[in-house]
Amino acid sequence: MAGPIQTDGLDEFLRKGGYTGVVLLKRGGDEIFAGAYGMASPRWGIPNTMDMRFDTASITKLFTAVAVLQLVGQQRLDLDASIHTYVDLAATMIPPTVTLRHLLTHSSGIADDADEEAGEDYAELWIDKPTYSVTQTRDFLPQCTSDQPNFAPEEGHRYCNCGYVLAGLAIEHAAGTSFREYVIEHVFGPAGMTRSGFFDKRDAEPDVAEGFDPLPDGRLESNIFKYPPIGSPDGGAHVTAADLIRFVDALRNGVLLTSEFTKEFFTPQLSFDDGTGQGFGLEFKDNMWWKEGINAGVSGILRHWGEKSGPGVDGVVLSNTEAGAWPVIRELDRRAGVTQKE
Repeated sequence: MAGPIQTDGLDEFLRKGGYTGVVLLKRGGDEIFAGAYGMASPRWGIPNTMDMRFDTASITKLFTAVAVLQLVGQQRLDLDASIHTYVDLAATMIPPTVTLRHLLTHSSGIADDADEEAGEDYAELWIDKPTYSVTQTRDFLPQCTSDQPNFAPEEGHRYCNCGYVLAGLAIEHAAGTSFREYVIEHVFGPAGMTRSGFFDKRDAEPDVAEGFDPLPDGRLESNIFKYPPIGSPDGGAHVTAADLIRFVDALRNGVLLTSEFTKEFFTPQLSFDDGTGQGFGLEFKDNMWWKEGINAGVSGILRHWGEKSGPGVDGVVLSNTEAGAWPVIRELDRRAGVTQKE
């Protein structure tokens, strides 16, 4: 059971650990900790600040799930209709029994472009394929639809980036606009996420942290050739830590979804023997929920620690290194009294 997070000494922990990124903790709307560390651009010596925009990797899937549920609430999409209803998947390996509900809860069974659960490296997809050739949602289709499914829908659970790509194509079909345009107007806008967006790594956009990771020889390697240059339905939106909290507040307050789907969003849709649950993007255990993201030069998590009495703590950890966020979230869990894995 999580409890109030003690922040005494947290700044010292982050500095001594050489953390690169930002941390923001809020309890019931009150900020209890905020700190920015390391370099947003090691190349140019520009430090991270709380107003810096960070790549969120798979945290982006929360925005995709909300967009789908908005359109379902407007009866422009149906969670239980075949994905073939919205996306032309003729002559692909995507079964017609796969639905948006399956895709959002990772229970579709379709093959992923990189099977990260089996140890495949997403960055290896781009060794022979230019990253800049995949900038629109439909550009992902060839690598997402050609392999045999792992299992039939609802017969298992396996994390799948391609499921969210297909969900993004359904959004584009129903909305008549691009995925990114829809999210900016209908998710970021109403939530007050004025600093957030989808920023192309090829552009000179200010206040966007650059992703770097250390090599064995001590050099820092940029992530510009590790994945496509601009975000998509499965990952890559850029946000500030404060904007990510605004997103959560907007959800809780019914700004983004109907009351029915607001409740569903914060409810596990699938439950597993280890006590965890899978929602429409969020994961659950005990009185916590979270969504994490990782990629080359990117790591982060949006996490809520519930309390026996009180509003609980919302936390955002965003790092512009692949390994940066995880020691921080373990320390925050320890401070919240969460049982640590051996």
